[in-house]
Amino acid sequence: MSTRLFGEPVRRREDPRLLTGQGRYLDDLGRDALAAAFVRSPHASARIRDVDVGPALDVEGLVAVYTWEDLPERIGRPLPLLIPHPALTHGRTAHPLARDVVRHVGEPVVMVVARDRYAAEDACALIEVDYEPLTPVVGLERAVRGDALVHDDVPGNVGAHLVQEVPGADGRGAAEAIEAAPHTLAFRLHIERSASTPLEGRGVHARWDGRDLRVHSSTQTSTSVRMAVAAALGLPLPNVEVIAPDVGGGFGVKIVHPWPEEILVPWAAMTLGREVKWTEDRREHFIASAHERGQIQDVRVGFDDDGRVLGLDVTILHDHGAYTPYGIIVPIVTSTQLLGPYKIGAYRVEFSSVYTNTVQVTPYRGAGRPQGVFCMERTMDKIARHLGKDRADVRAANFIGPDEFPYDQGMTFQDGRPLVYDSGDYPRMLRMLKELIGWDDHVRRPGLGIGLGCYVEGTGVGPYEGGHVQVTSDGRVHVSTGLTSQGQGHETAFAQIAASELGVPIERVSVVTGDTRRFGYAVGTFASRAAVMSGNAIALACRKVREKALRIAADALEADPSDLEIVEGEVRVVGAPGSAVPLSTVAVLANPLRYAFDEETARATQFSGAAQPDRPPVAEGDEPGLEGRDYYSPIRSTFAAGMHAAVVETDPDTAEIRVLRYAVVHDCGRLINPMIVEGQIHGGVAQGIGGALYERMVYDEHGQLVNASFMDFLMPYATEIPRVETAHLETPSPLNPLGIKGAGEAGVIPVSAVIASAVEDAEGFPVDRMPLSPSELYHLRLRHAGQEPGGA
Repeated sequence: MSTRLFGEPVRRREDPRLLTGQGRYLDDLGRDALAAAFVRSPHASARIRDVDVGPALDVEGLVAVYTWEDLPERIGRPLPLLIPHPALTHGRTAHPLARDVVRHVGEPVVMVVARDRYAAEDACALIEVDYEPLTPVVGLERAVRGDALVHDDVPGNVGAHLVQEVPGADGRGAAEAIEAAPHTLAFRLHIERSASTPLEGRGVHARWDGRDLRVHSSTQTSTSVRMAVAAALGLPLPNVEVIAPDVGGGFGVKIVHPWPEEILVPWAAMTLGREVKWTEDRREHFIASAHERGQIQDVRVGFDDDGRVLGLDVTILHDHGAYTPYGIIVPIVTSTQLLGPYKIGAYRVEFSSVYTNTVQVTPYRGAGRPQGVFCMERTMDKIARHLGKDRADVRAANFIGPDEFPYDQGMTFQDGRPLVYDSGDYPRMLRMLKELIGWDDHVRRPGLGIGLGCYVEGTGVGPYEGGHVQVTSDGRVHVSTGLTSQGQGHETAFAQIAASELGVPIERVSVVTGDTRRFGYAVGTFASRAAVMSGNAIALACRKVREKALRIAADALEADPSDLEIVEGEVRVVGAPGSAVPLSTVAVLANPLRYAFDEETARATQFSGAAQPDRPPVAEGDEPGLEGRDYYSPIRSTFAAGMHAAVVETDPDTAEIRVLRYAVVHDCGRLINPMIVEGQIHGGVAQGIGGALYERMVYDEHGQLVNASFMDFLMPYATEIPRVETAHLETPSPLNPLGIKGAGEAGVIPVSAVIASAVEDAEGFPVDRMPLSPSELYHLRLRHAGQEPGGA
C-alpha cells in the first residue's frame, strides 16, 4: 500500500486504463442507437429560401428529417447567451437549426435521423437547400467598416464595447502619462485565428424511457448541460441525467453548452422513443464548433530611461465570429491579464468585439491570455530595444515586489471581482529562469536567438464547486465531484487530496467526476480551476468525514477525539498504536442497522451492544453513514504565474524556425502532484508552439475555411517539440485551505510571445504578427531588406 500523498509525484492512476484501450468514450456508447447527421450550410452568409427533403425520403433506413419549422417553439428558439455582460449590448446566439439566415459555413440547417450514420449521411446528401447568397463579412478590417452586416440589427457589427482605465499614482490618466513620458512608442500587433482540435470531437447520446432522460455528452460541464437540456425540453431537473464519459480532450471548445446537438439529439430521442447518437467528424469540428485567438491590438506606451512603464494605452479589435454564446470572456481576459506581473503607471484598455461570418469564437486553452501576454511582452521587448537594454532587466524594473501582495491592479476581472493578485515572487522567478536557460551565458549570433515571456494567470474562478466523500464498511473511500475530466489527471490528484486528508492509502480511494447521478451541482472544468475549486471542496468534505470519524472512534476507544489520529486507514490513539480501530469499523458504527448483511455490518445492529440505550441511534443533527459533502466558493480568483524562455534557430535559406531549447519556471502555489503539473506544462508548451508556428484558421474572402482538415491545418509533431526544462516555485495562495493555484493552461499562455522574442533576436527586425510561418519570415526578411514593395 502506498503512503505517497499530497505533494508527491504519484503516477496517474487513469493511464493504464486509457492507454490499453479500456476507456469508454462517447462513440463507444449506443451501438444500437439511431444515428443523427446534419446538413450544414456551404455559405458563409445566405438567406434560406426553401428546403426540399423529398429526394431523401426514399433512402433505406431513414427514420426522420427535421428542419427549423419542425421544431417545437421551446426547442427552436435561439440558444442561451451563457454569460451576459453589460458591455455586450448586442449579444446574439444561433438557433439549433438555422431559421431564415445562415451566418457561417457549417451552420446546421437540417437534422436527419436514420438507422446508422451511413444512411443518415446518404439522406443528407440528397436534401436540397435553396440559398440566396449574401455579402459575407470576413476579417476584422471588413467587419469594422460596417458596409455589410452579419446581423441586420447590429450596427457596425459591434456586439460589445468596453473601456477600463486605471490612473497612475499621480492621478494622471494613460494618455496624459504617455504624453509626459521621456520616451514613447506606438505600434500594431496581430494574433490570428486558431482552434483547439482535441483528439475526440463533440458527441451526444440520449436515451428516453418515457419518464427519465439520460444523456451522455463529450463535455466539460455535465451539470450545466443537464440544466440546459431540462430547460429546453421542459423536463423536471431530477428527471434528467447527464454523464461525461471519458473525454478525449476539451481545451475549452467543450465548455460551450448547450451545443445545438445537445438539444436536438435528446429531443429526437424523446420524439422517436429510440436511443439517438451523434458524433462529430473532423470537418464538422473545424467548421461547426468554435475557434479562438483572432485580435488586432494598437498600443501606445510611455516609459522612462530605466524602461519603467509610465502609461499604457491598448485598443483591441476582437473577432468573435458569427455568434456570442459564451459572451465576451475572451476579450475581457485579454484586456485584464495583459498587465502580467507588472506595475503599470497608468493603464487604459478599450476593446470592441465584432461579428464576422465565421465560426463563433469561444475560449480555447489560455482563453484570451496568449493575446494579452503577446501584447505586453512585445511591448517590453520594444522598450528594451529602444533603450538598448537587456530585455530581462526591463521586465525586472517593472515587477510587482514580493512584499506588495495582495496587489490590486484596480480592474474588474472576468468573474466580476476585483483583479487582486494573491501571492507571488516575480524577481525570484526571473532569476530562476535566467539560470535555467543560461540567459547571461547565451552566445548571440545571426540566426540564433533567445527570448522570454512572463505572465500572470487568473485561476480558480468561482462561483463554486462541491465534493462528496463517503467511507464504506470495507474501508474504501469514494470521492465524487461535479466537474468533468478531459485528461488532467483528476482521478489521481483528487485521490491524493482525499488520502492525505483522511490518512488512508491512496489505493483505497476512488474518484468519480462529471456524473450528475453522483453529484448534481457544479460549474465545470475551465480556467485552470479544477484543482483549486474541486480540490478544496473535496478537502473540506474530507475534514467533515474526519471529524465524524474521530468522534465515533473516540466513543469506541473511550478516548478524547483530540487524542486521535488516522494513519494507514486506522484511527489510533496518538502514541499508543495498539489502541486503534479500523476506519472500516468506524464506517459501520456510523450507520446503525436493523439488518446484517455480512459479519462486519452485524456489529452495527441493535443487539450488537454497540449502541448506547440512553441516546437515539442517530443523534439529532447527525446523519447515518460516514460521509460528508461540502462546497468551496472563493471570494475571488487565485493568480498563478510563470516565465518561459526559448532558444531558436532560423534557417538562412528556408526560413524554417527550430526551437532548440525551452525552459519554464511556474508557480501554482502548493503542488498536489509535481508530475501531473509538469505534464500539463509540457503539453501546454507543445500546444503553444503549435499556435506560434503552425496552427491557424485561414478564411478566404467568401468566408470559406480553406484548411479544414489535418492535411492543411498544421500541428507540430514530437519532432518539433524540444525537451521542456521545468522548475517550480511555490508561493501558497492565502485564499484557499490548500494554498493551491491552477496549472492547466499555464504552458500555452506565453509561448507566442516567447517565440516572437527569440526570432526577433535571431533576425534583428520586429516580429509583430503570430503565428509565424517560414514563408512569412522569408517575406519579413525581404521587407526588412527593402526588397518588397513598401519595404524600408
